[in-house]
Amino acid sequence: MDHHSTFANRPAVLGISVLLVGTLLSVVTLQQSGFSARTPDAPTTQSRQLRFEDRPDGSVAVIDGVRGHEIQRVQGEAGFLRGSLRALTRERQRRGLGPAIPFELSARANGRLTLHDPATGERLDLESFGPTNAAVYARMLALP
Repeated sequence: MDHHSTFANRPAVLGISVLLVGTLLSVVTLQQSGFSARTPDAPTTQSRQLRFEDRPDGSVAVIDGVRGHEIQRVQGEAGFLRGSLRALTRERQRRGLGPAIPFELSARANGRLTLHDPATGERLDLESFGPTNAAVYARMLALP
């Protein structure tokens, strides 16, 4: 490569570098300002307060968070249920919070299904994990 072509590319490299640094600074500034790119939630059509408890037989008891009675027992591995709850309870443990405050499961007018942790503010958009996984939670809204 000759000496002349190295200097010819310098303005392009400088321009790209300035663009990347500017983009990075913009992202950091937006994050620190509390800006969220999330679209506003559609109105809630149905919601339920739920607590989840591991049982000695390896199942997970789904407890109505208002009335306190068991509404469902999930047997077996229950991979998606356990994984999604693990993500939320990890944040509770990090903050030194226990399981007393129930999670809030909400169905939205636009078909979205969210599991929100009012104790930490964390939430999962359940339909993002596919219809089969979201159905695990959707059934809980219909149980007595």
